[in-house]
Amino acid sequence: MTNDIKAVLPSLLHAVEKPGRYTGGEPNSANKDPERVKTRFAFAFPDFYEIGMSYLGLQIIYHLLNAQPDVFCERVFAPAQDMAGLLTKNGLPLFTLETKTPVRDMDIVGFTLQYELSFSNVIYLLRLAGIPVLSADRGGDYPFIIAGGPCAFNPEPLADAMDLFLIGDGEEALPELCGVHARWKESGRPKSAFLAAAARVGGVYAPSFYTPVYDMSGRFAGMKKKNAEAPDRIRKRLVSNLDGSFAPVAPLVPLIEAVHDRAVTEIFRGCTRGCRFCQAGMIYRPVRERSLGTIESNMKKQLENTGCDEASILSLSTGDYSDVETLVARLMKYCKDANVSLSLPSLRLDSFSFRVLEEIQKYKKSGLTFAPEAGSQRLRDAINKSITDQDIYSAAVRAAQLGWNHMKFYFMIGLPTESVEDLDGIVSVARQAVNVARGAQEKGRKTFTLTVSVSNFVPKAHTPFQWSAQNTEREFLKKNLYLKEKLLPLNGVRFQFHDTRTSHVEGLLARGDRRALRAIVRAADLGCKFDSWREHFNYGLWTQAFRDSGISMDAGAFPADAKLPWDHIDPGVTKEYLLNELRLSAEGKLTRDCREGCTGCGLNCGKQRLS
Repeated sequence: MTNDIKAVLPSLLHAVEKPGRYTGGEPNSANKDPERVKTRFAFAFPDFYEIGMSYLGLQIIYHLLNAQPDVFCERVFAPAQDMAGLLTKNGLPLFTLETKTPVRDMDIVGFTLQYELSFSNVIYLLRLAGIPVLSADRGGDYPFIIAGGPCAFNPEPLADAMDLFLIGDGEEALPELCGVHARWKESGRPKSAFLAAAARVGGVYAPSFYTPVYDMSGRFAGMKKKNAEAPDRIRKRLVSNLDGSFAPVAPLVPLIEAVHDRAVTEIFRGCTRGCRFCQAGMIYRPVRERSLGTIESNMKKQLENTGCDEASILSLSTGDYSDVETLVARLMKYCKDANVSLSLPSLRLDSFSFRVLEEIQKYKKSGLTFAPEAGSQRLRDAINKSITDQDIYSAAVRAAQLGWNHMKFYFMIGLPTESVEDLDGIVSVARQAVNVARGAQEKGRKTFTLTVSVSNFVPKAHTPFQWSAQNTEREFLKKNLYLKEKLLPLNGVRFQFHDTRTSHVEGLLARGDRRALRAIVRAADLGCKFDSWREHFNYGLWTQAFRDSGISMDAGAFPADAKLPWDHIDPGVTKEYLLNELRLSAEGKLTRDCREGCTGCGLNCGKQRLS
């Protein structure tokens, strides 16, 4: 079959829009003899090539696994519909980029789950590969299907489709898992033996060893173990020393323009701020930083090995790096000397150093984006976003003084306890920010503009708001139209809002249990794929899929004492801590940054607990 793919592929490439998505052979890609390795691993990114090639996690896992002598990691992306149609027409299966091997002939296929609306694409890829969707239908001739990423912290919507999930950091766990596979492969034992051995690897969840229990009303009532040796809870895997962990210094260079075509260096992992809506801030705790020297060395090597003319540093909140000003000054100097531009995403209003801004503007004017999240101080306190109106206005003034004439503010609607007054607060903040910024501009200019971008609150597992109701699609729409009516007349203000229907489906999948797979598969049957792209998303088909599957589309609240479908997944942050944060939110009380001392989340990372 591999020879068939190689023979036919050149003619297929002439008939598709972007042939560079399917050729492989990029600079810094791996080239191994498949016959001389023990484990062939397909890293599956369930979206287009140009999206997946922008994802740092792919670069880390790809090069990490290929550094193992007995492992060959290849890549597979979701083909566009033109290529998918040609594969089906010619009777060809989905194949890997490196060797054009059918995906079903690999040993392990590992999906990264970055976004719930990519779940339908997981089904799409399995079907194109000729692999049964349900793990129970896959015999010994099929590869093991595994998944990881942030969405794996509630694995249940895809649990019956996966053999294994890896919860948390993969840099140490994945090589261990491949070692377990190699030993199992040599033993000749059945697939169940591999699953049992894999489940003993820290952070690995084997769904087939557990079965969900429901009460008489159909509510989830807990998880029952079918294998006595399986852990009661699966503790996330954590790389404790990020400075010493693997980082790619010769990343793959895409053959076509990627969404982010630049050298990316992770400076730290985790966040200490504790925003109550933010899943990443909870599941990636604790903060682990790379040293200045390691960051600088990694960036230099990446730029030398790729020829990129843009570099970026990556974290959840760049301004919270412990020595951000020194870091930026050193990177800016190097980038200026190398004629490379530097991007600094994820800056925060309350930690933002305008000396950093001054450094940036010496070389390149870039857009300024901040996230106040809520329009009133009351609601910002409720979500633990510890910035004030004065922080916002001061930043607008300083930006205008330094020569910027445009900013973008991100807000979120539908947050728990939100009222009309909070929506009006968004309007007030926008109006005042433009006014004070224009007042700070040079006389005669007064050109400052502000884009207000509004997203919809989606409750996520392992956050204080995991119990909270989500607004209905109609409620979201009503609020967006209200803001549109108030904001558009304001001079200098532009308004953008996120699609309300995608947020509804995202919320249903984010807190779904194993029954959700019925709706996901049905949606795929109806033609749903690439749902994270607005032009492909079809709410009517998703509504039909849930209806046909007998699953409610009500995204209401969970009782505080309810058993949750993801309770057996342990992110390190305790349920008691999250419940206390939910109580503090209702009282409008802040929880301080845990860099200032432990707040008792349960991770026991060594900081002194605050009283």
